[in-house]
Amino acid sequence: MRIFVGLLLYGAIAISLPSRALGQRTDSSATRQSTDDAWWTGPMLAPSPNTLPPGHFLVEPYIFDVRTPHTNGFGSLTYINYGLANNFTVGLIPTFGFNMVSEGTNSSGIGVGDLSLLAQYRLTQFHVGSWVPTTAIVVQEGFPTGKFDKLGGRPSDGLGGGAHTTQLSLYSQTYFWMPNGRILRARLDVSNTFSSNVNIEDVSVYGTAAGFRGRASPGTSQFVVLAGEYSVTQRWVLGIDLTFHHGANTRVAGYDSLDPESTPSPPSIVFDSGSSDAFGFAPAIEYNWNPRFGLLLGTRIILAGHNTTSSITPALALNMFY
Repeated sequence: MRIFVGLLLYGAIAISLPSRALGQRTDSSATRQSTDDAWWTGPMLAPSPNTLPPGHFLVEPYIFDVRTPHTNGFGSLTYINYGLANNFTVGLIPTFGFNMVSEGTNSSGIGVGDLSLLAQYRLTQFHVGSWVPTTAIVVQEGFPTGKFDKLGGRPSDGLGGGAHTTQLSLYSQTYFWMPNGRILRARLDVSNTFSSNVNIEDVSVYGTAAGFRGRASPGTSQFVVLAGEYSVTQRWVLGIDLTFHHGANTRVAGYDSLDPESTPSPPSIVFDSGSSDAFGFAPAIEYNWNPRFGLLLGTRIILAGHNTTSSITPALALNMFY
């Protein structure tokens, strides 16, 4: 709990910086920017709680490169959302990837990652002059369409987790007017993810070797993101996400089918990943041609922490509303 509170306090300080750092006016005579005058693409990591009008689509493809000390994980994911009814949006998120390894073998080609389906219901809607934010509940179901085991001599071909996952989220968004009258849009999203057990054979993304037979029990995870977007002009926006992720322990248990002395019951091979904690941030710049089409260029930076490797992930996204 202290970690969550610290993140929120830090985020509140961070998103209040633009008005001070830019020396903006502090008198109350500044003209307040209209919400219709501000065009948004959205921050890099915090999805919107707004649902789509019935019959409309939102398509937002991302391309990115997850850079760790010895790997470049090139990938793409695309949000394809559809307004099914008033206050209700459904969607799918296909993913693809290719891993380039400096001290190993690269992926054999561009591979399919896991696929997610989502359903989002809006609970409340922000109105100017009201303190009530826009809020939504979101259920996202992940399916193990990506390769995760039987990887042979190419562990880099592993692009999935092998588990069915259920993510429950609460999204929220509100608006603040800075002393110079410009809008600061803020989001706070909180998610909890549960995963099924995974049967594993041979080399896998869970660190098992050839001959392994057994299963992995992924731990639950929690994700909190606080985001702010500052409307510099109608078309240009500066954004930042502040993130915290906690992952519970994942246990892998099984036996070595190539070793005659290895036994399946009780399992002769057991190891734990341990829990992990990761803090990160993602500054971004947005350009919007009009209220329906916008481009985002940002970089997610994950700091090294408890069982967490540091990474830098530049990303490009195109937001299209039809």
